[in-house]
Amino acid sequence: MKAVIYQAYGSPDVLELQEVAKPVPKDNEILIKVHATSVTAGDCRMRKADPFAARIYNGLMRPSRVQILGFELAGEVESIGEKVTRFKVGDQVLASCGFKFGAYAEYRCLPEDGVIARKPLNLDFGEAAALPIGGGTALRFLRAGNVQSGQKILIYGASGSVGTYAVQLARIFGAEVTAVCSTDNIKMVKSLGAKHVIDYTNTDFTQLGEQYDVIFDTVGKSKFASCMKALKPRGCYLSAFSPGLSPVLRGLRLNISGGKAYKTATGREKQEDLLFLQERIESGELRPVIDRSYPLEQIVEAHRYVDTGHKKGNVVIQVVRP
Repeated sequence: MKAVIYQAYGSPDVLELQEVAKPVPKDNEILIKVHATSVTAGDCRMRKADPFAARIYNGLMRPSRVQILGFELAGEVESIGEKVTRFKVGDQVLASCGFKFGAYAEYRCLPEDGVIARKPLNLDFGEAAALPIGGGTALRFLRAGNVQSGQKILIYGASGSVGTYAVQLARIFGAEVTAVCSTDNIKMVKSLGAKHVIDYTNTDFTQLGEQYDVIFDTVGKSKFASCMKALKPRGCYLSAFSPGLSPVLRGLRLNISGGKAYKTATGREKQEDLLFLQERIESGELRPVIDRSYPLEQIVEAHRYVDTGHKKGNVVIQVVRP
């Protein structure tokens, strides 16, 4: 089968399309013919080994544990192991591969009790492939922040993958959403349910005098000290990425300054989270935002685009051309 391999850390040019052995499912696994995957921030960070912790996980000098990236996928069950009961051949599914990655390939084996759900009927494979990671991350953070009806939440980086899902989910939970994004994305995030939108290119939201129950930084680019001034007493600051000052020190600082909460981790992925997202998709309350779509042969170009930091929502890779 065809798969995208990387054997060195670095720029998108380290990604190479090669022929590798087709996997065979174990007794508890399903073999998925991958129709689509995506380029997530996690794929790019693992490719670049940035942060350095990626090297501790995947090899100090070169990738050794993971050589096929791809965090999420959508496809069709081609065969099943002898003990599989939840899925049958022909089922259309979407799934997170977790930190074993492996979706940049024509086939991927996953355990049937993994983070897998049936593909929503109202999504094509490309749209479905963009749901598990961005949607799941947004959902877990909003639940960790205990986002509720009537609260005011600010979402920084609202036009990215996690951000576009966070805006929609916070609205579903009944919160009043203020989105922070660039000028070009204002119309889009408003269409997702943001009541207020702040253009970070000409306005610093921390200088407006507003305070929020929850501030969710989906991209790790907000200024921590300034955000504290915009957070209500007993408020919660969520950060999908935590560069700079360590979470421990930040947590201590918050506890000293009024019992505000700081969270940068939400626990492991859960199948029930993906099922929740599937239901919201099928009800029409939630939708993936797709920026660009590339064939598998153009994976280098797709990574290069995501590296610019200007994608809107999700970038999809079509393994099987629609």
